Amino acid sequence: MKPKISIIIPCYNTEDTLDETLNSVLEQDFKSWEAIIINDGSPDDVEKVALKWEKKDSRFKYFKKSNGGLGTARNFGIQKSQGEFILPLDSDNKIKSNFASKAISIFNAKADIGVIYGDALYFGDKDGRWSVGNFNPIALLEANYIDACALYRKTLYDETKGYDSNLPYQGHEDWDFWLQVIHTNYKFYYMKAITFDYRVKQDSMIRSFTVDMERENIAYIMNKHYKLYLEYYPKLYAMYKSIQIESNKSIKERLIRKLKRLY
Repeated sequence: MKPKISIIIPCYNTEDTLDETLNSVLEQDFKSWEAIIINDGSPDDVEKVALKWEKKDSRFKYFKKSNGGLGTARNFGIQKSQGEFILPLDSDNKIKSNFASKAISIFNAKADIGVIYGDALYFGDKDGRWSVGNFNPIALLEANYIDACALYRKTLYDETKGYDSNLPYQGHEDWDFWLQVIHTNYKFYYMKAITFDYRVKQDSMIRSFTVDMERENIAYIMNKHYKLYLEYYPKLYAMYKSIQIESNKSIKERLIRKLKRLY
């Protein structure tokens, strides 16, 4: 019988955290899953850890490929997947035990929902709750605020071009992917709960970003999706025109400055 969910776990230099990640997968209350572990040319002993878990439970499936970056690793894993739903999971984070089961119930009740995401609990070098909030297309156009650890239909992935492996620098693959989702007929659904634990490390990839690297990635994404910005922004802006919340004003002001650069 095919699994309901395929959990996609790219690995690179995460030998020390992979056990915790895979244990969180094993301990979830939803049982119809496969966990596809992708060794993206990692120089450490990720393979040793992965093979141990593959031997422990046949639902863990290990693959090795040459290094190509996060986007190629996720695409590779999804191509190997058999599930009806996809759940990307970074190999240093942990999913909550009831996320998948609650999300599947929502998917079964609402055919137009394509993506389900929630809040996160920080751990490691930071604690507290990362509260995401309801889907806001204007906020997503301005910057990414939805983590990769969201559950979505595989049919949705098939309507996109997958995770972009041509970004100047790794770190914004999720943003590009969520912007692609806006072009589909599927909707985002915010689950008002903590759905995963987000590890914060001082030496993480995103923390090593320089301002220039971030600017280059943002320019790439905005140029790639310029039609989305130019065609959809007037409608999105109209939705917020009468709202007087300061945070929304700030979002509009920043987005206007970015849009001017596209003309």
